[in-house]
Amino acid sequence: MTNMKNLFLATLSVLFLSLSAGAQEAEPLNLKNVLIVGQQDDLSDRYTLEVGLLQLFTDYNVKSKASLNVIKQRGTDEILLNDSIHQQLKSEGIDTYLLVSIRGYNKRFKPSENANPIVEEINAGHLYPLYRESASTVTFSFTFYRDMQPVHYELIKTGTIGSKDAVMKKLLKKVAKRLEKEWL
Repeated sequence: MTNMKNLFLATLSVLFLSLSAGAQEAEPLNLKNVLIVGQQDDLSDRYTLEVGLLQLFTDYNVKSKASLNVIKQRGTDEILLNDSIHQQLKSEGIDTYLLVSIRGYNKRFKPSENANPIVEEINAGHLYPLYRESASTVTFSFTFYRDMQPVHYELIKTGTIGSKDAVMKKLLKKVAKRLEKEWL
């Protein structure tokens, strides 16, 4: 009977610790500045995504910069990992990187347990376009990094979509809600 009681108390302790750890993850991101990195292979999709998010973050008084303004023409995202670029961005007051990619087009896509290191994420291939005719939803991955370490990861799903503009409109609406409630 004592072993059963000890097992119960140990299980209860583990449950309590995991719940309190989950509460820590719910802390606001306190987003003040951000470099937006749209991880799309198609340059027009990347431009659309980065500019849309840049305008939204600026509307919420978050100092923002699009990665397309940092990466030279025909350059790769790997340049963002360069220490001199990182220091230059810090001197401009930007210490947070936001990597945005499309993870899939269905409603069943589940988030991974942990955010990938920034080197892995930047080097990963991202072939999904912003809009695909047969898609019912688009699932976006938002990963924030500070000092090259992941600090926040979440998925944002848009609902039924009909065009690239509709995807962006729905995404920006959902991101605005995140900014108001969780990220600022």
